[in-house]
Amino acid sequence: PWVGFPTADAAPRLRVEGDPADFPLGAARAQLHGTYIVAQTRDGVVIVDQHAAHERLVYERMKAEMAAGGVARQALLLPEVVELDPAEAQRVCARSGELAALGLIVEAFGPGAVLVRETPALLGETDVGGLIRDIADDLAENGAALALGERLAEVCSTLACHGSVRAGRRLTGPEMDALLRQMEATPHSGQCNHGRPTYVELKLADIERLFGRR
Repeated sequence: PWVGFPTADAAPRLRVEGDPADFPLGAARAQLHGTYIVAQTRDGVVIVDQHAAHERLVYERMKAEMAAGGVARQALLLPEVVELDPAEAQRVCARSGELAALGLIVEAFGPGAVLVRETPALLGETDVGGLIRDIADDLAENGAALALGERLAEVCSTLACHGSVRAGRRLTGPEMDALLRQMEATPHSGQCNHGRPTYVELKLADIERLFGRR
């Protein structure tokens, strides 16, 4: 299962009392273009960008795990070799200790490759090669002299992006409602890691004005 949504066994534990429409982000009614969740509240409509919202949830959970002593890891069934150029591989391996605290276990594999043994458990199944290449790009752009700890938000954001549900992924009704409830319980969930809104809300009065009812 992918990060942050319930499996069939876990779903009953996430249920909440009362009508979901009474909650701030309402009750999920539809998914549009495999990207946007449309929810109904008591006095309006909420539209959620599922990728941006879930990326923020993963990011906040990673920060919480870091504060508690380190991000939980999952071992790959088969370690994955990621081909890089020698300079990129050296930059990544030079930060292996700091990456381990973020749940990523890497080691050198020849002059131009990195062997990945473990990844953050929060990411679930992820594109390991894409993740490592994005981290290598981050290190190249920001300079190897700057400690990862000083750029925790940026690195966690890169990791979270790879662990979040992508646009185009079809969600069930319970999955959409679970995302809404998790957003309500998560700090800063109204913005993605890049500062863009994760949802917009239209009050019924706003909708009525659009149709000339007010």
